[in-house]
Amino acid sequence: MANGTALLESEVRELIRRRGLDPAADDADLRTLIADAVADYEDRSLRGLVPRLADLELTSKQLHDAISGLGPLQRYLDDPEVEEIWINGPNQVFVARRGRPELTTTLLTEEEVRDLVERMLRTSGRRLDLSTPFVDASLPGGERLHVVIPDVTRRHWAVNIRKFLVRARRVTDLVGLGSLTDEAAAFLHASVASGLNVLVSGATQSGKTTMINALGGSIPANEHVITCEEVFELQLAGRDVVSLQCRQPNLEGTGEIPLRRLVKEALRMRPDRLIIGEVREAESLDMLIALNAGIPGACTIHANSARDAVVKMCTLPLLAGENVSDRFVVPTVAAAFDLVIHLDLDHTGRRQVSEIVALSGRVEQGVVEVSTVFERHGGDLVRGDGFPPHPERFARAGFDLTEMLARR
Repeated sequence: MANGTALLESEVRELIRRRGLDPAADDADLRTLIADAVADYEDRSLRGLVPRLADLELTSKQLHDAISGLGPLQRYLDDPEVEEIWINGPNQVFVARRGRPELTTTLLTEEEVRDLVERMLRTSGRRLDLSTPFVDASLPGGERLHVVIPDVTRRHWAVNIRKFLVRARRVTDLVGLGSLTDEAAAFLHASVASGLNVLVSGATQSGKTTMINALGGSIPANEHVITCEEVFELQLAGRDVVSLQCRQPNLEGTGEIPLRRLVKEALRMRPDRLIIGEVREAESLDMLIALNAGIPGACTIHANSARDAVVKMCTLPLLAGENVSDRFVVPTVAAAFDLVIHLDLDHTGRRQVSEIVALSGRVEQGVVEVSTVFERHGGDLVRGDGFPPHPERFARAGFDLTEMLARR
């Protein structure tokens, strides 16, 4: 069957060249061409002219994947259970399903890996060579691609494709996924709707982007939202949203647009709400300045706990320059952020909120004061002793904060 499929693929590619089809743009014509070619091939195989094909429908899909999709990786992109795909080497293709990694049976060659990466980068405008051994790009389907090549890696190309499965568009959706309780979801909805500033923390793959997307469903529909990301990940559909992403330098080394520039430009676009996909470096200072200017917002950060996230947020802005001191940053963080939502990925691969803490706005001996609003005990997310700041904002938005957080 492999020989027959290879022969048929070469015939289809020749027909595409003759007819001048663009497989990426002319999908309907491509499918028609493949169907006709498979039917003609089957007729010839019945007369003993070419090898038989065991499964015509499977062959048609394999041809479409090879020509228009990502070949042997396409079935993982089409699988709604697969969240991430990564290649450590041609014989080591992994996927993650519901947070749990597994080694697949897919075997590639070095040339196939390079061809797949070149195909994925063709529409991104990003480049990969010895002078630029890293690339971070978006695929046409919204997936995020990251590639590293030797000699930064030891031997093989390292490829990572992160899919964004929008399982939660509102915080109530997270209740059904087991990440939140009804009480915590109601509180987070009220907090975002009331204009509180939220910091979402957690480890890699703990669900930070999913949480930001869900929180976005609580933003009032009449607000103008600006999102700033290194690569497009957030999907705040159906509202007044402008999405911005960074740009790598061109072949001459110019034209780069870093995250800090995006944040500054976003402030010129009259935002009612500012969302930064993730803060890692000096852009955290620009985020603080924006929040301190009265623009509600949210962002994500890598951290091991909610309190660690606050400490890290007090440290990252210092990277902006020697003239930025902790005497300015620490009280600014205390005043700018109102809530920290920390997420965990447990041993079963389930993503859940482990704690929600509130910042009072006060600083004691250089430490931002926080209190626990919700925390996990015995696997359950329960009410803590803390209260969020700005109760007047909840009241103005029509929420009874005391009733909402009453112990039951």
